[in-house]
Amino acid sequence: MDLKGKTAIVTGAGQGIGREIALALAGSGVDIAVVDVNPEGASETVSLIEEKGAGGLALECDIADSASVAECVSSVLGWHDQVHFLINNAGVTRDNLLLRMKDEEWESVIKVNLTGSYNFTKAVTKHMLKKRFGRVVNIASVIGLMGNAGQSNYAASKAGVIGFTKSVAKELAPRGITANAIAPGFIKTAMTAKLSDDIREGMLNQIPLGRFGTGSDVAGIVLFLVSELGSYVTGQVINCDGGMVMA
Repeated sequence: MDLKGKTAIVTGAGQGIGREIALALAGSGVDIAVVDVNPEGASETVSLIEEKGAGGLALECDIADSASVAECVSSVLGWHDQVHFLINNAGVTRDNLLLRMKDEEWESVIKVNLTGSYNFTKAVTKHMLKKRFGRVVNIASVIGLMGNAGQSNYAASKAGVIGFTKSVAKELAPRGITANAIAPGFIKTAMTAKLSDDIREGMLNQIPLGRFGTGSDVAGIVLFLVSELGSYVTGQVINCDGGMVMA
């Protein structure tokens, strides 16, 4: 898939799924602005991008802060004059049962997962509108569809991302901009590696395909959505979960 000449912003690309998405896009010729709260991780991803022959720019950013996001987007536009693809991937978890959940645990997850997607989408699509082209892909979660005990904050944030995606898709479609969400299931990352063996086994038993997903599984869907193959798809939620959740 040849996407040379395109530029993408991928948030949370310093590790995990975000890095896999960035590398998949870079492998198709896309120059990547790697946005992460961890500058070391972002720089490592850029090095891997450059090994693939694409351009990379590492940017440290607090996606929950609109001023920080505006500065970040300005830096990207100073690097390249157009952002073709925005991948809102950055996310956090602060799991706890509802009655034990602290206000900070609720607020921090909402700010990063939901407000962060809002901040970047608003800042980037303002420029996409002028070019009458853009692809926005928001990384949600099957938890936003099915809920999960101990994750009311995370579920609420990802359900919000889904609703946000559908609304934005309707607003931006007349200007040639698509917006879609991907809802990963159990994906092998540093975050999920912290779960106990019992929880991991229980989750595996719920997956008809009988295996956990990988970052490259998610990245493949991103490639489809940003390419011409996905140009007539907007406002959709695509599950990447091995059949774990079937609507």
